[in-house]
Amino acid sequence: MSWHHMPLWRAAAPATRGIAAPGARTVRQQHRGGSPVRDKDMNNMQTGSTPQDDRTGDSALGGLGAQARGASGGLLPEIWMHEGANRVEQVLARLLCAEHDGETELMAAMRYATLHGGKRTRALLCLAAGTLADAPAHMLDDVGAAIEMMHACTLVHDDLPAMDDDVLRRGLPTVHVKFGEATAILVGDALQAHAFLTLASLDAPGDSRIALVRELAQAVSAEGAAGGQAKDLSLVGKHVELDRIVAMHQMKSGALVRASVRMGALCALAENAAHAALYCALDHYSACFGLALQVIDDILDVTADTATLGKTPGKDAAAQKPTCASIMGLQAARQFALDLLRDAGNAIAPLGPRAERLAQLLQRANAYLFKHAPCA
Repeated sequence: MSWHHMPLWRAAAPATRGIAAPGARTVRQQHRGGSPVRDKDMNNMQTGSTPQDDRTGDSALGGLGAQARGASGGLLPEIWMHEGANRVEQVLARLLCAEHDGETELMAAMRYATLHGGKRTRALLCLAAGTLADAPAHMLDDVGAAIEMMHACTLVHDDLPAMDDDVLRRGLPTVHVKFGEATAILVGDALQAHAFLTLASLDAPGDSRIALVRELAQAVSAEGAAGGQAKDLSLVGKHVELDRIVAMHQMKSGALVRASVRMGALCALAENAAHAALYCALDHYSACFGLALQVIDDILDVTADTATLGKTPGKDAAAQKPTCASIMGLQAARQFALDLLRDAGNAIAPLGPRAERLAQLLQRANAYLFKHAPCA
């Protein structure tokens, strides 16, 4: 099956684990008969513009006052994203405080791997989904921090010489370059443990903590990031169909994106029959968004420079790794990413204004693609 005939839900669907997937629809079918609100939102995504209206909650506003709000009274997206990322950063700094373990090289390396930059997309997805479900802000911040520690773990291990062998991450030397390969392996191991310790220590009912731990564990298991990394390594130097690349991306990076959204909702709402429609919409959204983010990453590896990427460009081609960009070509891959972002937006459109923050994260990714990979 060629990529342009692939239904986007099929292309982006992760393992459902009991979640019923919506019926598959092609891109062309999705564009028929859209509502005025949906068409307006999709036009914003196509142009890279960002709506100024966020009605999904004021818990993060604090003392920012009227200057933080748009004309409609909603919290501006750049405000809640910046403030949410800062709160998660503060939790990470507290959880990885040197006072707990002394100023060891391992703790210093863990802080280096986790606290030096990053867009905090996964934590923000957790916060946005949690806001939709009216989850407590303090719980979301801790869960977002756990997700970011796990994400940092995957990056540290991904950069190792035995894996992708990269020397730059977020514009700085990778952990194994700065601290040595043995320490880098231990950093990943320790960050994974700290992520689960954070979830196990939440001030929440036991069932909620178990559900969150299970969700994160599944995301990095042999069915998630670890299995995806194994598939990625097995495909080096091979000519493969797009379906196999998509399946690898769903596991290696998409599984943690999906878990980030689900964990935000799980902070307030159990996954049961009463909330089946909500989780179905969130799964569709996160599957498409997670794949779109990886397609964008594939594109930028070809088009962007080191300053933009924060890592070495051209690594995929140099390592003979097949990607969406190398198989489809840059312009087709770019359109594929845009279609996935559109499909993610369509998935949450029925949720209305409650899902505005999730939509704004799509718009941020869309604007980033337009900025760094403009149409030829």
